[in-house]
Amino acid sequence: MNSPLQIALIGAGVMGRQHFQHLSKLPDAQLCAVADPGPQAAVFAAGCGVPYFDNHRRMLDQVRPQAVIVANPNNLHVSTALDCIAAGVPVLLEKPVGVHLDEVRELVAASAGYGVPVLVGHHRRHNPLIASAHELLASGVLGQLTSVTGMWQLQKPDSYFDVLWRRDPGAGMLFTNLIHDLDLMRHLCGEVVQVQAITRNRVRGFANEDSAAVVLEFENGALGSLTGSDAVAAPWSWELTSGENPVYPHQPDQPCYLLAGTRGALSIPQLRHWRYAVAVAGWHQPLISEQLAYEPAEALDRQLQHFIRVVRGEACPLVDAADAGRTLALVEAIRQAAETGRACTPETL
Repeated sequence: MNSPLQIALIGAGVMGRQHFQHLSKLPDAQLCAVADPGPQAAVFAAGCGVPYFDNHRRMLDQVRPQAVIVANPNNLHVSTALDCIAAGVPVLLEKPVGVHLDEVRELVAASAGYGVPVLVGHHRRHNPLIASAHELLASGVLGQLTSVTGMWQLQKPDSYFDVLWRRDPGAGMLFTNLIHDLDLMRHLCGEVVQVQAITRNRVRGFANEDSAAVVLEFENGALGSLTGSDAVAAPWSWELTSGENPVYPHQPDQPCYLLAGTRGALSIPQLRHWRYAVAVAGWHQPLISEQLAYEPAEALDRQLQHFIRVVRGEACPLVDAADAGRTLALVEAIRQAAETGRACTPETL
């Protein structure tokens, strides 16, 4: 039997501590060190019973972990991951993979050149609900996918913005929240070849957006829309509908994604499959539906279990740096489309 995998944590903020909570439940891995220059990180490390470092490079040299979870600020993701790769240590890198496409290209090249895997933390892909939806779409049961609707509409409390950086450009819902939805839309529906977008900040007046409307053209010919606002009293978002995170009140009867094809449709997260009951179909004929079954499990648990298999050479990353980079390129194209008022094509990596 393999001994527990020794995993270090770089970044002991909210997301890093959340990773630790899931890691502490796994018998085949354990935390071996914490690296974070923040004043509370040493206390956190002591509570975990592991060595503390204010510098991750020193930690890599002295502890020599078998794997690393990187959950430090976004602008440090790539540089930190590059240090880990140079030390030969596989990385679970929190999303976003980076903040600029050029640095992501460097990360992709380094991972391939050193032969060190990088798994990017778009954890929703590990949710069994999404795995079941992906399998259904791949089966072709919906026919030709034609229409894709995504919704991310909820209300962040005013206290959320007491943290001043959350008011700044780049910290708005497009980069912080909708990046998850765009990643799932890519995963389920295929690559996006063109986008148009409008963003506004009329509710709060901060430097970043509080509402957005995005039109997407997929490579397979399907057309999609994604509407978002973090300033509305509404239930249509993954956070509220999926039940993935218990800190949000669950709205199980409401959808956040609607996918329609020539032979059927699917609502998510309900996994309700709609189709005509007769062979000769049309709008005068009744639709029938069934709710597809799946076995729920925590996405972050499954992501860590997958990461362990990746480190041990038993699996390839479900979301590698190049894949996550394509989601970042899509977000960047949407930002450019909103700024210029023109349709934009995501860059290739």
